[in-house]
Amino acid sequence: MRRYLFILLVAGGISLLWAAAPLDFSSLLAHLRQVYGEEAEARGKAWQSVIERSRSQPPLIQLKAINNFFNQMKFSSDESVWGVEDYWATPIEFIGRGEGDCEDYTIAKYYSLIEAGFPADKLRLMYVKAVEYNQHHMVLTYYEQRGAEPLVLDNIDPVIRPASERDDLIPIYSFNADFLWLAKARSSGQHVGKSDRISLWRDLQERHAQQAEKN
Repeated sequence: MRRYLFILLVAGGISLLWAAAPLDFSSLLAHLRQVYGEEAEARGKAWQSVIERSRSQPPLIQLKAINNFFNQMKFSSDESVWGVEDYWATPIEFIGRGEGDCEDYTIAKYYSLIEAGFPADKLRLMYVKAVEYNQHHMVLTYYEQRGAEPLVLDNIDPVIRPASERDDLIPIYSFNADFLWLAKARSSGQHVGKSDRISLWRDLQERHAQQAEKN
């Protein structure tokens, strides 16, 4: 993961949300087995289980369940997994390969929480600078209410903590299915437009919608 603000493009397009209907896991598991093999199918079953168990649970239980599940995955660079410098995998691709980088963890957590019934307007994907590693990084943030201090879901630090306790992260910008914000300290940030200006995010949403529809 090397790009951040300079991947923003002034482009048209509509924002694609997670599939309106629940995922058809029977078809999805068959797809994982056919394309990626038996181990991927087993990961898919575990994914289905954690989503179903967390439905209708209190928000913090949902956050912890999904965060812990994906943090078990192997960290690997996009070049190692996909043979390209920067690639945002869909949850299905991440489950299939069983490895990925910080964007893949964050995207999978975001979509899985929504699939479990979590309110999407309380979640944002956030680009930060990881001070210890001196590189850009992505985390998922949860806002209990508008203007509240967010909680941070991260693959570097597996413990969900308030943003004020993550001095090792410097916010840059955040986004969700519809909107984009430039970071302003550790608050909600300044709204600057639609999130489909982010080319990798726009492409990811389109691929995910297609994969969810097929399965």
